[in-house]
Amino acid sequence: MATVVERVDRPEEVLQEFVTSVGIEFNKLYNSQMRTEAEMRAFKDEMRQQSREMNRKWGDISNKLGTLVEDLVAPSLSRIIEAKLREPVLDLMPRRKRRLADGRVREFDAVALTASLVCLNSTKATLRSADVDRFIEDIAAFREFFPEYDALPLVGILASLAVDDSVLNYAEATGFLVLAVGDQLMEIKNRPDFEPKRW
Repeated sequence: MATVVERVDRPEEVLQEFVTSVGIEFNKLYNSQMRTEAEMRAFKDEMRQQSREMNRKWGDISNKLGTLVEDLVAPSLSRIIEAKLREPVLDLMPRRKRRLADGRVREFDAVALTASLVCLNSTKATLRSADVDRFIEDIAAFREFFPEYDALPLVGILASLAVDDSVLNYAEATGFLVLAVGDQLMEIKNRPDFEPKRW
Protein backbone atom coordinates (compact mmCIF):
# COMPACT_ATOMS: atom_id res chain seq x y z
CA MET A 1 0.00 0.00 0.00
CA ALA A 2 2.88 2.39 0.59
CA THR A 3 3.65 2.22 -3.11
CA VAL A 4 0.20 3.49 -4.06
CA VAL A 5 0.47 6.44 -1.63
CA GLU A 6 3.78 7.42 -3.14
CA ARG A 7 2.28 7.41 -6.59
CA VAL A 8 -0.58 9.64 -5.49
CA ASP A 9 1.78 12.01 -3.66
CA ARG A 10 4.16 12.23 -6.57
CA PRO A 11 1.60 13.45 -9.14
CA GLU A 12 0.55 16.15 -6.70
CA GLU A 13 4.16 17.26 -6.34
CA VAL A 14 4.63 17.17 -10.10
CA LEU A 15 1.40 19.07 -10.55
CA GLN A 16 2.48 21.60 -7.92
CA GLU A 17 5.87 21.98 -9.63
CA PHE A 18 4.09 22.37 -12.98
CA VAL A 19 1.75 25.04 -11.56
CA THR A 20 4.70 26.85 -9.99
CA SER A 21 6.67 26.61 -13.24
CA VAL A 22 3.71 27.86 -15.29
CA GLY A 23 3.24 30.72 -12.82
CA ILE A 24 6.89 31.72 -13.14
CA GLU A 25 6.74 31.54 -16.94
CA PHE A 26 3.45 33.46 -16.96
CA ASN A 27 5.05 36.18 -14.80
CA LYS A 28 8.01 36.33 -17.21
CA LEU A 29 5.64 36.57 -20.16
CA TYR A 30 3.50 39.16 -18.38
CA ASN A 31 6.58 41.25 -17.49
CA SER A 32 7.84 40.96 -21.06
CA GLN A 33 4.44 42.06 -22.36
CA MET A 34 4.45 45.04 -19.99
CA ARG A 35 7.95 46.03 -21.16
CA THR A 36 6.84 45.70 -24.80
CA GLU A 37 3.77 47.85 -24.17
CA ALA A 38 5.90 50.45 -22.37
CA GLU A 39 8.36 50.45 -25.27
CA MET A 40 5.49 50.81 -27.75
CA ARG A 41 4.07 53.75 -25.78
CA ALA A 42 7.52 55.34 -25.71
CA PHE A 43 7.90 54.69 -29.46
CA LYS A 44 4.48 56.22 -30.19
CA ASP A 45 5.34 59.27 -28.08
CA GLU A 46 8.66 59.62 -29.89
CA MET A 47 6.94 59.29 -33.28
CA ARG A 48 4.36 61.92 -32.30
CA GLN A 49 7.17 64.24 -31.23
CA GLN A 50 9.06 63.62 -34.48
CA SER A 51 5.87 64.19 -36.45
CA ARG A 52 5.28 67.51 -34.66
CA GLU A 53 8.89 68.48 -35.31
CA MET A 54 8.62 67.57 -39.03
CA ASN A 55 5.37 69.52 -39.33
CA ARG A 56 7.07 72.52 -37.74
CA LYS A 57 10.01 72.20 -40.16
CA TRP A 58 7.65 71.87 -43.13
CA GLY A 59 5.89 74.98 -41.90
CA ASP A 60 9.21 76.81 -41.71
CA ILE A 61 10.13 75.69 -45.22
CA SER A 62 6.70 76.67 -46.51
CA ASN A 63 7.02 80.10 -44.91
CA LYS A 64 10.49 80.46 -46.38
CA LEU A 65 9.21 79.54 -49.84
CA GLY A 66 6.56 82.19 -49.31
CA THR A 67 9.36 84.75 -48.98
CA LEU A 68 11.21 83.51 -52.07
CA VAL A 69 10.12 86.63 -53.94
CA GLU A 70 11.34 89.00 -51.26
CA ASP A 71 14.56 87.10 -50.51
CA LEU A 72 15.78 86.13 -53.98
CA VAL A 73 13.77 87.52 -56.86
CA ALA A 74 12.90 91.11 -55.93
CA PRO A 75 16.49 92.12 -55.13
CA SER A 76 17.51 90.92 -58.62
CA LEU A 77 14.63 92.28 -60.71
CA SER A 78 15.90 95.84 -61.13
CA ARG A 79 19.36 94.65 -62.20
CA ILE A 80 17.94 92.11 -64.66
CA ILE A 81 15.34 94.45 -66.15
CA GLU A 82 17.88 97.23 -66.60
CA ALA A 83 20.40 94.83 -68.22
CA LYS A 84 17.96 92.96 -70.47
CA LEU A 85 15.37 95.60 -71.31
CA ARG A 86 17.74 98.58 -71.10
CA GLU A 87 15.40 100.67 -68.94
CA PRO A 88 15.85 101.70 -65.32
CA VAL A 89 13.24 100.46 -62.86
CA LEU A 90 11.32 103.39 -61.40
CA ASP A 91 9.20 101.39 -58.96
CA LEU A 92 9.44 97.83 -57.66
CA MET A 93 6.51 96.39 -55.72
CA PRO A 94 6.84 92.88 -54.26
CA ARG A 95 3.59 91.19 -53.25
CA ARG A 96 1.28 93.65 -55.02
CA LYS A 97 -2.29 93.01 -53.85
CA ARG A 98 -5.58 94.63 -54.79
CA ARG A 99 -9.26 94.16 -53.94
CA LEU A 100 -11.90 95.08 -56.51
CA ALA A 101 -15.23 96.67 -55.65
CA ASP A 102 -16.96 93.30 -56.20
CA GLY A 103 -14.83 91.76 -53.41
CA ARG A 104 -12.41 89.77 -55.58
CA VAL A 105 -8.79 89.91 -54.42
CA ARG A 106 -5.59 89.10 -56.34
CA GLU A 107 -1.97 89.19 -55.28
CA PHE A 108 0.90 89.30 -57.73
CA ASP A 109 4.40 88.26 -56.71
CA ALA A 110 6.18 91.39 -57.97
CA VAL A 111 5.53 94.32 -60.27
CA ALA A 112 8.31 96.51 -61.64
CA LEU A 113 7.68 99.73 -63.56
CA THR A 114 9.93 101.45 -66.03
CA ALA A 115 9.09 104.60 -68.01
CA SER A 116 7.60 102.55 -70.85
CA LEU A 117 6.98 99.02 -69.46
CA VAL A 118 5.30 97.14 -66.68
CA CYS A 119 7.08 93.91 -65.72
CA LEU A 120 5.01 91.28 -63.96
CA ASN A 121 6.75 88.50 -62.04
CA SER A 122 5.45 85.11 -60.97
CA THR A 123 7.76 83.04 -58.76
CA LYS A 124 7.43 79.31 -58.16
CA ALA A 125 9.62 77.02 -56.06
CA THR A 126 9.44 74.56 -58.97
CA LEU A 127 8.44 75.94 -62.37
CA ARG A 128 6.23 73.67 -64.47
CA SER A 129 4.67 74.01 -67.91
CA ALA A 130 1.26 74.46 -66.29
CA ASP A 131 2.67 77.52 -64.46
CA VAL A 132 3.59 79.03 -67.83
CA ASP A 133 0.00 78.54 -69.02
CA ARG A 134 -1.43 80.01 -65.79
CA PHE A 135 0.84 83.03 -66.11
CA ILE A 136 -0.97 84.00 -69.32
CA GLU A 137 -4.18 84.06 -67.25
CA ASP A 138 -2.37 86.06 -64.54
CA ILE A 139 -1.48 88.71 -67.11
CA ALA A 140 -5.14 89.07 -68.11
CA ALA A 141 -6.10 89.27 -64.41
CA PHE A 142 -3.39 91.88 -63.80
CA ARG A 143 -4.86 94.03 -66.56
CA GLU A 144 -8.28 93.75 -64.91
CA PHE A 145 -7.02 94.49 -61.38
CA PHE A 146 -4.60 97.26 -62.38
CA PRO A 147 -6.20 99.09 -65.33
CA GLU A 148 -4.00 102.13 -64.67
CA TYR A 149 -1.19 100.24 -66.42
CA ASP A 150 -3.19 99.34 -69.54
CA ALA A 151 -1.27 101.86 -71.67
CA LEU A 152 2.04 100.16 -70.92
CA PRO A 153 3.21 96.98 -72.64
CA LEU A 154 3.73 94.18 -70.15
CA VAL A 155 6.75 91.84 -69.95
CA GLY A 156 6.20 88.56 -68.14
CA ILE A 157 8.99 87.27 -65.93
CA LEU A 158 8.86 83.76 -64.48
CA ALA A 159 11.28 82.90 -61.67
CA SER A 160 12.20 79.70 -59.86
CA LEU A 161 15.01 78.11 -57.92
CA ALA A 162 15.92 75.96 -60.92
CA VAL A 163 14.31 75.44 -64.32
CA ASP A 164 14.10 72.29 -66.39
CA ASP A 165 15.20 72.83 -70.00
CA SER A 166 11.85 71.71 -71.44
CA VAL A 167 9.98 74.21 -69.27
CA LEU A 168 12.50 76.93 -70.14
CA ASN A 169 12.00 76.26 -73.85
CA TYR A 170 8.22 76.33 -73.45
CA ALA A 171 8.27 79.57 -71.45
CA GLU A 172 10.62 81.17 -73.96
CA ALA A 173 8.41 80.07 -76.87
CA THR A 174 5.48 81.67 -75.03
CA GLY A 175 7.46 84.92 -74.74
CA PHE A 176 8.47 85.00 -71.07
CA LEU A 177 11.77 85.89 -69.49
CA VAL A 178 12.84 83.09 -67.17
CA LEU A 179 14.99 83.57 -64.07
CA ALA A 180 16.61 81.03 -61.77
CA VAL A 181 19.30 80.99 -59.13
CA GLY A 182 22.72 81.65 -60.61
CA ASP A 183 26.02 83.34 -59.89
CA GLN A 184 24.41 86.69 -59.09
CA LEU A 185 21.50 85.52 -56.97
CA MET A 186 18.98 85.33 -59.83
CA GLU A 187 19.99 85.31 -63.47
CA ILE A 188 18.31 85.09 -66.87
CA LYS A 189 18.13 81.56 -68.24
CA ASN A 190 16.86 82.49 -71.72
CA ARG A 191 19.11 82.53 -74.79
CA PRO A 192 21.25 85.70 -74.89
CA ASP A 193 19.46 86.97 -78.03
CA PHE A 194 15.94 86.25 -76.67
CA GLU A 195 13.52 89.18 -76.75
CA PRO A 196 10.50 88.83 -74.46
CA LYS A 197 7.01 89.32 -75.81
CA ARG A 198 5.21 92.57 -74.96
CA TRP A 199 1.69 91.68 -73.83
